[in-house]
Amino acid sequence: MELAIGPLLFNWPAERVEAFYARIADEAPVETVYLGEVVCGKRQPLLQDVLARAAERLETAGKTVIWSTLALPSTSRERRLAAELAADPDHLIEAGDMSAVWSRAPAPFVAGPLLNVYNAPAAAELVRMGCVRLCANVELPLTSIAEIAQACPELELELFAFGRLPLALSSRCAQARMEGLHRDACRYVCDQHPDGMDVTTIEGQDFLAVNGLQTLSHGCQLVDVEIQRLKEVGVSVLRLSPHSLDMVAVCNLFRAFTTGQLTSWELAQGIEPLGPPGPLVSGYLHGAAGAHRGAREVAA
Repeated sequence: MELAIGPLLFNWPAERVEAFYARIADEAPVETVYLGEVVCGKRQPLLQDVLARAAERLETAGKTVIWSTLALPSTSRERRLAAELAADPDHLIEAGDMSAVWSRAPAPFVAGPLLNVYNAPAAAELVRMGCVRLCANVELPLTSIAEIAQACPELELELFAFGRLPLALSSRCAQARMEGLHRDACRYVCDQHPDGMDVTTIEGQDFLAVNGLQTLSHGCQLVDVEIQRLKEVGVSVLRLSPHSLDMVAVCNLFRAFTTGQLTSWELAQGIEPLGPPGPLVSGYLHGAAGAHRGAREVAA
């Protein structure tokens, strides 16, 4: 079972990003690292040089680097940059939206979790266009992932196994609006929340999180299905989404989980003291509300 670090979803300072990927390169037992801005095109220029250096260091350390495109390119500049990255023959890319797929096809690509791929026929169409790996939509239960695996045996299936779940994107920036700012003059206020800004209901209950243009789950996804079951379903890669806790420790725990040294319950017991950004959840994997945790809670 391969481990992959997903693209950084949050607006971290350049120094923090450089230090993060240096540790991942030198210390984390992962095979693949996704790099690139997928949330907000305004952030792209901030980290270009840092990510280029990170890619070189990661590849020197033996990691495979996959470049991710924006999931919602809205300006002509963003669409042009996404198309240029997607058309680059020297790098494998993760397509964040269908325009990147069209720019890439028929060259190999990874389909990101923000593409709307909910069934086997849709996955098969992407395979026809060159898709070699699919990171399943976070809402998909394991039963649906198994159907895709059965219909597309040549397709690698990646599961979003750790982190706040990316749920939606908007052309408006909720965090800028809350500060009385327009998106075009946002002052990058999203950098104040390294794991996203918590959102509560009128009654004060924890609800969601926002990250600039992005809506995330409040809870932190943590796979609670034993590794043999994941293999039987057809999952071959587990994606760990970067957060501000010790991600190297998270990677080490997941490596012990994938090699059978830890059960899913023991994995959760190891993750909780590290300080995930929200309560551990896994409901979507069982076909229930995403905010649920564990098969017992789902059944209840």
